[in-house]
Amino acid sequence: MARVLVVEDDPFVRSALIRQLTDAAHLVRSVGTALEALREVVHFRFDVVVLDLGLPDLDGSEALKMLRGITDVPVIIATARDDEAEIVRLLNAGADDYLIKPFSVEHLSARMAAVLRRSRSLTGEPAQPPVLRVGGLTVDPLRRQAELDGARLDLTRREFDLLAFLAGRPGVVVPRRELLAEVWQQSYGDDQTIDVHLSWLRRKLGETAARPRYLHTLRGVGVKLEPPATGLPPATGPLAAEPPR
Repeated sequence: MARVLVVEDDPFVRSALIRQLTDAAHLVRSVGTALEALREVVHFRFDVVVLDLGLPDLDGSEALKMLRGITDVPVIIATARDDEAEIVRLLNAGADDYLIKPFSVEHLSARMAAVLRRSRSLTGEPAQPPVLRVGGLTVDPLRRQAELDGARLDLTRREFDLLAFLAGRPGVVVPRRELLAEVWQQSYGDDQTIDVHLSWLRRKLGETAARPRYLHTLRGVGVKLEPPATGLPPATGPLAAEPPR
């Protein structure tokens, strides 16, 4: 399991990679431009970056140079350019591996595993899966298990994906559009889908929209997950129906 940044401007390829890598138990963030990729690696820690060369704002080779100027995270080039001289140039410029499109997610996962083994052997970093902790909430993406104050949560697949995505960004307001793209792999959709899953998830966390502890909705902006305020008691007894937003 790895924390992966997918840099791909094609929405169909991007959605497929997000879905398949997530199904393989990886934590995935994705962007469609080189400048967004640079911002991501500055603010988040990744184990590997999958970098497309045909980006709308910068050529991938230029993006690789800029990435290498700020991080040593392993980079796997994803390209449709079957040119040996170009591939050699990119490897010499700092790429750790490359794949020629089209490729399967199994092939990509194998290349990622090989790159990560090499990287960890050089740095001495142990291969430990990141367990996410926010207050009394623990989320283990590798085992797809979540606990609240030591008690196992019985979550559906989508509820777990939503919780894990938010737990990986504690205190950050995530726009609904980003939730649709990253959790549901949809470029557009009905906000009611998110509201329904948030409502179910709140009930399992022992809270309501009127009395939030972990999940907070900012009307017209997005959703954030953060530890409960100190001294705030957990909700007890039957949960009241949530008020309309």
